[in-house]
Formats: sequence, C-alpha cells, structure tokens
Amino acid sequence: MRGLLTLHDLSQEKIKEIINYALKLKGGFSKKYEGKKMATLFFENSTRTQYSFQVAMLNLGIKVISFNASVSSVQKGETLYDTVRTFEALGLDGVVIRSSIDNYFKQLENIKMPIFNGGDGASNHPTQCLLDLMTIYEEFGHFEGLKVCMVGDISHSRVAHGNIEVMKRLGMECYISGPEEFNDGSAPHLEFEEAVKSCDIIMMLRCQFERHKEKMNLSEKEYFNLYGLDMNKVNMMKDKAIIMHPAPVNRNIEIADDVVECNKSRIYKQMTNGVYIRMAVISMVLDGDL
Repeated sequence: MRGLLTLHDLSQEKIKEIINYALKLKGGFSKKYEGKKMATLFFENSTRTQYSFQVAMLNLGIKVISFNASVSSVQKGETLYDTVRTFEALGLDGVVIRSSIDNYFKQLENIKMPIFNGGDGASNHPTQCLLDLMTIYEEFGHFEGLKVCMVGDISHSRVAHGNIEVMKRLGMECYISGPEEFNDGSAPHLEFEEAVKSCDIIMMLRCQFERHKEKMNLSEKEYFNLYGLDMNKVNMMKDKAIIMHPAPVNRNIEIADDVVECNKSRIYKQMTNGVYIRMAVISMVLDGDL
C-alpha cells in the first residue's frame, strides 16, 4: 500500500526532504499531473484538511472527486474496504481518507492505489504534523533545541500524539500542559504559565467536545481562565516565541479572539503551508519518491 499513512516509519531525512520540497513549491516551483484523478473520502467533518487537500490537487492539475458519505452506500452498510476498493476499480490515482477509527488503514493493506491519511481517530495526522514542522522551520531555521508545549486536550488529540513523536526525533524538547484529565503522559508536564514564559512554541489544542465520553470537570469559562491564551499571557512570552493551533479554534475557550491573529500567531500561516505540504506529499508519492 503506497501513500502517506503515518510519519512513524519515515526517517528524519525524508521528513526534511518533504518540508524542503514544500518550501520549493511555495517559492514558485510548479508541477502538473494532468489526467490524474483523486478523491477525498472524509468520514468525519473537516474544513482545513479536506479542502486544503483539494486545493493542493487542483494546483497540481489533478481532477478532484469529493465523496459524500451521507449519500453513499456506506449508509447501506458498505465497508471502508469496499468503498476504497470501488474507487480503485473506477481508476482513481489516489484517495485521501479521514476516519474516526484509529489506524483504519490496516484494513486496506490489499489496496494498491495510494492512500493519504487525513487523520485517524486520536492517533495520526501526518500532513498536519508536516505543516506544523514547516511553519516552525520557516520561523527558526532549525528544530534542534526548540522548546514546544502543547496545551489542552492532549488525550484526544491526534495532532499532539503525532507531533510529539516526530518532534522528539528532530531534537525538539516537547512538553504538555492542561487539565489533569487530558494528561496521558505523552511528554513531561509544565504548568501553563511556566510554559508560556519558557517555550519557543506554544501550540494550543482544541477542546474536542465531540470526543469526550464525559464532560470536563471545568466549565468553559473556568477552562479559559486556567488554560486559555489571552493577551496578558501572550505578553509573558519570549520575544521570538510563536503561537500555533491546528484549528478549528474554539474562540474564547482555549484562545482569545484578539490572540488568534496577533503578531505572534502563525495559525493562518499554518493553513497556507498545509496546501504546499499536501502538494509536496502528493507529488512525491505519484513520482515514487515517497
């Protein structure tokens, strides 16, 4: 099975190669794949990832087919394998899949068509990790020694789980902060105010209410007061420190309105970089380089 499913098996060199290719594309390099057709199969709601992949495909000259699970044979009991196998039989050149099932791609080992993981359960989100790394590299020019703290709903976050593993391999110091019920031990814990003062990157995470089996022990207002990023905390950050967020943002729950687009925020730059990372990944897979 070809494509990009997880970053766990990619070397540091290959990860940096993808980032450098994305930077090359952002700098104006053009590549076209006229006649290629790909589909986005999203079984969870998505704005940034789904449409970023679609824009990436269009930029590469690839025709895009948008799959709607609610009006497909999934509603008749069609399995994920049979859905993907159908698109392969129809002659597509690749599919992007998002699913709430952790490691769903293990069901698809017999598929020959390239598969790009748009997020699975709370485990992997490889292109989000890559666009985060690209944004950090543009900012600092290196990874080694940078301190990053992920704040909030760690236990439900595929962004946190994917990023922490790769960032550690690249020589970054990773920490987590937030309510105790969201602490899964992925990295050492820092008190939020200490993280704000000492880290180079503060990565805020969305409180994923749709994934919570039980309600938080805190109200939304209490959560914001304890773990929300407002301008008072922004002013405590190091001069060159930046704010990141995978989005969508729960405004005034984990991050204040006036912080979302403040001078330290790179949230919308992450979205822009997502297009180039996804162009790079698609291109490298179609060329046989990934």
